[in-house]
Amino acid sequence: MSERAIQRSWLRVVHETVLLHLGLFYLGTVCLLWTPFAMALQPLLPAVLGRRLGRRVISWNFHGYLRFLTLIGACRFDLRELDALRGQGPLILAPNHPCLLDAVMVISRLPDVACIMKAGLMDNVFLGAGARLARYIRNDSPLRMVMRATEDLAAGSHLLVFPEGTRTTRLPMNPLMSSVGLIARRAKVPVQTIFIETASPYLCKGWPLFRRPEMPVTYRVRLGKRFEPARNVQEFMRELEHYFAAELQHATLPDLPASATSPRRHDDAATGAERG
Repeated sequence: MSERAIQRSWLRVVHETVLLHLGLFYLGTVCLLWTPFAMALQPLLPAVLGRRLGRRVISWNFHGYLRFLTLIGACRFDLRELDALRGQGPLILAPNHPCLLDAVMVISRLPDVACIMKAGLMDNVFLGAGARLARYIRNDSPLRMVMRATEDLAAGSHLLVFPEGTRTTRLPMNPLMSSVGLIARRAKVPVQTIFIETASPYLCKGWPLFRRPEMPVTYRVRLGKRFEPARNVQEFMRELEHYFAAELQHATLPDLPASATSPRRHDDAATGAERG
């Protein structure tokens, strides 16, 4: 390798390392800035108002984060298909789970999403206060989780559930957990499948947070089949797992045009939120 090529390679490493840290710094900063306000507002606001405000602020913050990653050239996103879900009433959103950015991508486009979170994250210094104000749902008690999810769906919200339970470790996907079928049967709400596609292992299971990926990292989110509420949970889960496996087995990720990589203006998203 020539000296010039070595120099270009070194400069690229430095450049991408700077972009990685800029992105993480941005997200950490906006979360910390919102934390004291969320902590103060939770005991003061009625639950309905706190939930609405908390979810909208999280959606705005995530939207700004993805826009920042796009502007600095770290990532490319095509999330346009998610916009069709606004104003459609209660739905269980069931994506595959390749990386840590999955929930961020979905929530950035949909301003009224209840998210089922690990109990530890609900007490996290960066995310906990905002999640509690938004009335996100802890996963520490399965029965309580199903009941809380059912109540939230009855209020007209979307519910984000990752059927794999954790990030994918076995391609095309992990075995599915039955929680999505149980909630669908109890709430009598359809399950909208969502496919998150990327060719990069960035932030997959086991990927260190500060490990640099090759940039730009490209993501595409597309809508899949919508399943009617489960009657028999076991049969429903077998059908869902077969469908996910078949779709992901043949998924391809084309290069995204520039028009697809810029997140939508969030004043448009706010208009959509009013309709929802």
